[in-house]
Amino acid sequence: MPFTVLIPARLASTRLPNKPLADIAGKPMIVRVAERAERSGAAQVVVAADAPEILHACAAHGVRAIATRADHASGSDRLAEACALLGLDGDDVVVNVQGDEPLIDPALIDAVAALLSSSPVARMGTAAHAIENVADFLNPNVVKVVTDAQGLALTFSRAPLPWWRDGFAGGVTALPAQPAPLRHIGLYSYRAGFLRAFASLAPAPLEQCEALEQLRALWHGHRIAVHVTARAPGPGVDTPEDLARVRALLASGAG
Repeated sequence: MPFTVLIPARLASTRLPNKPLADIAGKPMIVRVAERAERSGAAQVVVAADAPEILHACAAHGVRAIATRADHASGSDRLAEACALLGLDGDDVVVNVQGDEPLIDPALIDAVAALLSSSPVARMGTAAHAIENVADFLNPNVVKVVTDAQGLALTFSRAPLPWWRDGFAGGVTALPAQPAPLRHIGLYSYRAGFLRAFASLAPAPLEQCEALEQLRALWHGHRIAVHVTARAPGPGVDTPEDLARVRALLASGAG
């Protein structure tokens, strides 16, 4: 099934100023992300930018980019505008690749795009992988997802889920065995029509509490299919320390 990759890019960042333009092995990070996405099966890869600097950086490296408004409240709102600007049909499949994932696996993009065909009941697709240590399990910055028997998300949370009642009575010293806790990967697929509708849905109380936008879809009764990958994704970039780690990985050839 053909699909479009959209990469939202916002110049402002509190923890890492001008993050999309951060140099990684001689290219801006947003260009690195787009180049990884172009290795997927996407019919087109487009950066949805909020600033001329990002547009110019993309143009200099042959990456397609379009200008979107600078006042969007979320990445989903930016992508909804991008769908309209690109004239995407309501049934066209869109994969949202975050602009701070320069080591994103192209095969993972393909797998998340395919979820909308393999799970027809789902309005969205996303990904996860098994959590391997207690520190990640307890870390509120590591988002967890719990799925049902069909691989559809039951909920997402920053809290440690599932909570092993008896096993945690003496403190969290090991991970629950069944079901294995899953770390959510912020990669999404939707049809363009749903993406536009999603942007107009009222924010959900649980979404506002957890600061997790995908909970809005579940709150309003929409299902999210989850692809569980055996490989943990490469690190994203939120801080200067993350940027240094990614630069080192690429310099060593591990990226």
